[in-house]
Amino acid sequence: MPSSSPGHLGAQRFPLHLLREYALIADGQRAGLVGPRGDIVWMCAPRWDSDAVFSTLIGGDGAYAVTPSAQPYVWGGYYEPGSLIWHSRWVTTSQTIECCEALAFPGDAHTATLLRRINAVDGDARVDVVLDPRARFGDDGMSDISRHGGVFTAQCGPLHLRFRGAPAGAAHQDGFRFSVAVDAGGHHDLVLEVSDAPLNGPPADVDRAWAATRASWERAVPPFSDTIADADARHSYAVLRGLTSAGGGMVAGATMSLPEHAGRDRNYDYRYAWIRDQCYAGQAAAACGRFALLDDAVRFVAERLLEDGPALRPAYTITGQSVPAERTLDLAGYPGGSDKVGNWVNSQFQLDAFGEALSLFAAAAAADRLDGQQWQAALQAVAAIERRRTEPDAGIWELADARWAHSRLACAAGLRAIAAHAPAADGARWNALADSILAETSADCLHPSGRWQRSPDDARVDCALLIPALRGAVPPDDPRTLATLDATLDELGRDLFMYRFRHDDRDLGEAEGAFLLCGFVTSLALHQQGRDVEANRWFERNRAACGPPGLFSEEYDTAQRQMRGNLPQAFVHALMLETAHTLAAPWSAP
Repeated sequence: MPSSSPGHLGAQRFPLHLLREYALIADGQRAGLVGPRGDIVWMCAPRWDSDAVFSTLIGGDGAYAVTPSAQPYVWGGYYEPGSLIWHSRWVTTSQTIECCEALAFPGDAHTATLLRRINAVDGDARVDVVLDPRARFGDDGMSDISRHGGVFTAQCGPLHLRFRGAPAGAAHQDGFRFSVAVDAGGHHDLVLEVSDAPLNGPPADVDRAWAATRASWERAVPPFSDTIADADARHSYAVLRGLTSAGGGMVAGATMSLPEHAGRDRNYDYRYAWIRDQCYAGQAAAACGRFALLDDAVRFVAERLLEDGPALRPAYTITGQSVPAERTLDLAGYPGGSDKVGNWVNSQFQLDAFGEALSLFAAAAAADRLDGQQWQAALQAVAAIERRRTEPDAGIWELADARWAHSRLACAAGLRAIAAHAPAADGARWNALADSILAETSADCLHPSGRWQRSPDDARVDCALLIPALRGAVPPDDPRTLATLDATLDELGRDLFMYRFRHDDRDLGEAEGAFLLCGFVTSLALHQQGRDVEANRWFERNRAACGPPGLFSEEYDTAQRQMRGNLPQAFVHALMLETAHTLAAPWSAP
């Protein structure tokens, strides 16, 4: 049945919301987005880069909603601390209802288990439930529905479903529709399992599944007491944990095709593991002394380097495979965007990934968490820089190939960092290579004003050029560092938000949104210079650029105060975490 069929219960009944109003539930293998009507508008199954079974977020179909029967109601919600267990909360004129939502954690690679517990918090509660899964981005509805002992089973395209908590007459041709009444103080459980294999075993006990999920989150996300924003830092760590698979691969974002700028064809599929983003997350975890995410990042990046060496790709699936080529799905897309699956990054070369990998390995070595095989991966990264450092690349922003200054300086920073942990002869050679790269970059990318410029043929300033000084490519008091910071603040900073670079003569905010990654990088750069009051102002401004669930997207529209791009964006949470920790103490060199 095509997704435009009027019989479907998805987009027609649950229209889309602003991105700031969606909460994330995730288990490392996949994620769901939950809206204010208790509507799950996005979930891929069984894995991150699989086709979606709920895709109304991008104009597909499929619905799973738990919504108060009484009207009117107001919505709110909160996460259980240190977890991605979300409580949707509704207050009506006579009752308060919560729906506790989670993907069973840690997730199974083949089966998503979606737990929903309806709680009558204040007075008797009644909710309406709709379940209409649609595999392959809305194309395939349910078939072969049967019920045995209170458990429904069904097929949904290539997927197998099992659903508990619905009454006998709940199944209809267009999905499940029923109401649930819960006495004051009580609860009612709904459990949906979605798998790429037959679900032959007995269903898990619901109470045990909830207890195991809470216990797993408690083990996975440590408390924070050493940052300037402990609750938010812990939440960002939980988000990163939820985006990281059992194999160590961390997706850059949980979603695809959410527009960075309405109508500009700037929307991409971020359900893959970018080497650079993985390194940022690992370095943030290392800075905070929370090493599980560091270990994951090192393991994943090292495996890719050992397999591909100088041919390292910018991104992979979480299982280490090639990212599929970009294509469209013939869906409407999120308003202002279009439907893109796959990513053209698979055809790019990004030189800075080798430098970031070395900085990551150095952070692990400093914590005595780099083993012999991973050291071999570091040697591969060094060899790749020696071989490919003069080649044009797509750079951090994935643009046309050029000799980007940031890419070369990132390599110099990585070489200096890993040299500190190498045998003396290797360390001296790698520092000499870093010096040579720095001299080459200074010869063709030093602006007449004394700051770094983007490339030999592009004299503009770029916020990414603040990062090499933070990672040790050049000293904090180097004149080029100081001049680049001053120019970045003057040319790209607006009202304590930072833009990547100036596209053209338009106002900065007309070309794209403020980049939250850049806002946190600016805070770190100011802190490095001892300008702590300014650093804290930038930090506070940028950490507020989220909605009630505390999730960050890639960009922020400062005029409309709206989030733009895929949600959540892992590298923003990584830099928020690192900045919250770093600003709590005087600057110390990496």
